[in-house]
Amino acid sequence: MKRIALALALSLITAPAFAEVVPLNTLSRYLTDLGTVETTFTQINSDGTLSTGKLYIQRPGRMRFEYDPPNNALVIAGGGQLAIFDPVSDGVPTQYPLSRTPLNLILARQVDLGRSDLVRSHSGDDTATRVLAQDPDRPEQGTIELVFSAEPVELRQWIITDQDNGATTVILGALEDRESLSSFLFNIPFETGKRTGNN
Repeated sequence: MKRIALALALSLITAPAFAEVVPLNTLSRYLTDLGTVETTFTQINSDGTLSTGKLYIQRPGRMRFEYDPPNNALVIAGGGQLAIFDPVSDGVPTQYPLSRTPLNLILARQVDLGRSDLVRSHSGDDTATRVLAQDPDRPEQGTIELVFSAEPVELRQWIITDQDNGATTVILGALEDRESLSSFLFNIPFETGKRTGNN
């Protein structure tokens, strides 16, 4: 029932209607100027399971997902890396270069959605503008679809689809501006040391 209710809710968000889409240059400027924000999130995994938690973004280059129990996972983007901390592991994260992940599109210092080779589709309805993007140099990374509200322009969700066609949707709560956040939130070596007892 939970999956059916979510499917219905998402169908309402994406119901087609006639409205102007927000231009790509406006969306690029919005993401570039996003700065430092905090919000809650709900994640719909490719197998239909749900996760919730707290999200911190400090552009450029920094993001932190703190997953609620019973998940208790942690994902940090910082220092040019994306680190995934599994709560049942030895505390050492799995890491990837941030530039090789779809999240780099959101966290890049200068976002330019107008690159003709980056955006695969740009569409909208009465509630949202959707931008489907893929790095043409790294198609194996899959795609990221960004969903924005129009008035005001605000990032509301994204869907990352991997090369095996598995989709993960992240739905954001209200974005709250923050003057600053502790740099330790995005410090992968610090978090690793804390978890392994080496700090």
